[in-house]
Parts: sequence; structure tokens; C-alpha cells
Amino acid sequence: MYAALKSNLYNWLFQLRGPEAGVIVLVQRRVFILPTRQGLTFAAMLLLMLTGSINYNLSLGFILTFLLGAMGINAMLYTFRNLANLRIAGGRTRPVFAGDTAHFVVHLENSGGTDRYAIGLTHDKKEAVFVDVTARTTASAAVGIPAPRRGILRPGRLILFTRYPLGLYYAWAYLELDMQCIVYPRPAPSGLPLPPAASSEGAGAERGQGQEDFSGLRQYHMGDSPRHIAWKVAARDQGLLTKQFSGRAETELWLDWARLPPHLGVEERLSQLARWVLDAHAGGLSFGLRLPGATVDIAMGETQRERCLEALALYDRDS
Repeated sequence: MYAALKSNLYNWLFQLRGPEAGVIVLVQRRVFILPTRQGLTFAAMLLLMLTGSINYNLSLGFILTFLLGAMGINAMLYTFRNLANLRIAGGRTRPVFAGDTAHFVVHLENSGGTDRYAIGLTHDKKEAVFVDVTARTTASAAVGIPAPRRGILRPGRLILFTRYPLGLYYAWAYLELDMQCIVYPRPAPSGLPLPPAASSEGAGAERGQGQEDFSGLRQYHMGDSPRHIAWKVAARDQGLLTKQFSGRAETELWLDWARLPPHLGVEERLSQLARWVLDAHAGGLSFGLRLPGATVDIAMGETQRERCLEALALYDRDS
């Protein structure tokens, strides 16, 4: 009960609401500020100077003490204002492979007329990236988060902070943006060859897809090059068809879960399929993916590569 009460108090105090979609505006109640170690040292020094000035009746000592004290108060206002009213939004995060680092992009919009300097963004309080946001502009900061396993990775709670201008105060705000990164399975090392090719015309069949002589039309597949689409046929409302050329033969194949060695575990199978996806794409082949309970139709190109890798990343054997 104590832990739950402490958690509720913490969430209320620091305005923690879980992942937030859209734009976050750092209103005053979302920005917190405390003196740094240098700030506490500065305050102790002022107290000693004030005590000495009182004991020895030093007029110049009083002037210097109050002047430095006023500077310290102004520094607190500037530090707080460096974060206040910034507009924060999440950016696009590119997929990564397991074991790599995902970079979550955060956009900082300064709609005011005052420049903001030395604004830091961190995930673990160990490493931070710093940006300056000039007046009426938007700056971007990318924070790196390790992606140890496949699936969906969320950044969790980020901290936006600043110590500008004198380092006497630390102002911060908590951010939990509604962002995610798709983490693909780590591809297995090269070694296991691609399965035998097959096409809609039968096992081992090949279709002419070279760049030399026109040999016919076929139905359009997602990922086909726009340069090969028969646009004149499409203009006659006959659907999208792709031109075929004789010359370099290009086969299409199925990357099938069932064709993998039976001794491989689930994650090892996904890693091997990821390797096959990359090899098939690099070879310019048309390929599809078959998983237990899911199928990605045959196509080619960058879009097909991403579709297959995403299916592998999100595969759930219990579904």
C-alpha cells in the first residue's frame, strides 16, 4: 500500500500520465527546477560574504553580496524560461535489427521570440544530446536506446533538461511520447542457402524479367518498379499490369518456415528467415514469406523487404 501511495504521489507531483500522443506543451506546472551542486556552493559563498560584511561592517561587501544574489535569482528565471512553453512532438523512428541502437527523434518547437540554448535530452541520465532552438524555429534531437530483442520498442520516460545560463540551477521536464520502433530479428550469419525457387507457373519455373526484349504482361505486384508498369493499358481501365522482358531470368520463391531445419528454435528460425529476406532482396528476386498463421504475398523491392521483416519482428507463436 505504501508503494502504491508513493507511486501515485510521484505521478501527481511530476505530472506523469503515461504515453501521450500529439504535441506536448511544457506549461509552467510541467517544468521543475532545483539548485545544482554549484548553485548550493554559490549560495553558501553568499551566506559567508553576508556574514563577513555584517561582522566587519563592510559597505562594499554588502553591495557585492546583494549584486551576486540578484544575479543568482535572475539565473533561476532564465533557466526556467529556457524550457517553459516549448512544444514537443515525437518524430519518425526507423526500424533496427535486434542488438542495434534505436534512435528516437524528438522535435522541439520554439514559437516564442527568445532563443533557447543548451537543451539536453536523455533516457538514462548517463548520456545526453544537446540542441539549441532559436526563436520561431524547430530543432530535432535523437536519443539512442539499445534494442536487445525483436518486437516493439518504446522509449519510455525521457528527460528534457537545461542548466543554462550559469549552471546554478537544473530545470527539467518528463516526457513520455507515444512513439515506438520496430525491432527486426537479428539476421543469422550467411551459410544456409535460399530454398529452391518456385513460381505461380510451377516449381522451378522462371519468368523473363530482364531489360532486353518485351515478352508480355503480368499482374502488378506490390513493389514492382513504376518504370515497368503498362500505363497505356491502365489508362484503358484494364487494371495495373507489369511489363515482362526476356533476358535476365528472375525467379520468385517462398521463404517458408516449414523449410527450415527442424532442430532450430523459434528465434533461430526467425533469424534465418531474416537472413533469407535480405539475401533474396539483394538478389533482386520476387519472394514471399510463410509463417505459422501469417503469409506475406510474393512481391519484390524495398517495400516487400520491410513487410517481411516487420512480419518476422511481430511474430507471436502463441497467436
